[in-house]
Amino acid sequence: MARYTDAACKLCRREKQKLFLKGSKCFSEKCAVERRAYPPGQHGINDRRAKVKEYTTQLREKQKVKRQYRILEKQFRLTFERASRSKGATGEVLVRLLEMRLDNIVYRLGLAPSRAAARQLVLHRHFMLNNRPVNIPSMKLKAGDIVQVRPKSRSLETIHESMRRVTERNVPGWLQLDKATLKGTLLNLPERADIPLNANEQLVVELYSK
Repeated sequence: MARYTDAACKLCRREKQKLFLKGSKCFSEKCAVERRAYPPGQHGINDRRAKVKEYTTQLREKQKVKRQYRILEKQFRLTFERASRSKGATGEVLVRLLEMRLDNIVYRLGLAPSRAAARQLVLHRHFMLNNRPVNIPSMKLKAGDIVQVRPKSRSLETIHESMRRVTERNVPGWLQLDKATLKGTLLNLPERADIPLNANEQLVVELYSK
């Protein structure tokens, strides 16, 4: 299975903003964007393009969205195609589909410090969806679904450490978290304004529409 194996902090530096890929490190002075706010590579510190092309701007927005949700190009493209066949604005549907992924919901609930950690925990069957063990990070959830930590996994330090930081991230209003039982409920599908994603998805639509 293909996966990104290089340093995650390089992705944030390339987009010149925090993508929150490293959990607690992103909130500390060790954050790479705070220390080196320029793209990686030998020419990064001198990255001063006189004129940025329209294609470049669109590509950077696509990369930003894709990297925040920690998925590769093929899966991102398939999600876009599904969004383009759905009712509603394609960009908003795309973001909602990405947001409804199981690994993202685990992250939004604060049950994992990052999406990469959430993906790993799901793959190792540490979570249940509607009382059934699951190991597919890309599963799409719907309103009313319940995600909870499996009983035998409730002692995992990774989960408890993340729970101690959950107040810093704030659980979105369309999710409900019971910290005592390590259980979260998807109350309703979010609107675009309810999704904390710093990106312009319309530029992604324009890029794929060429």
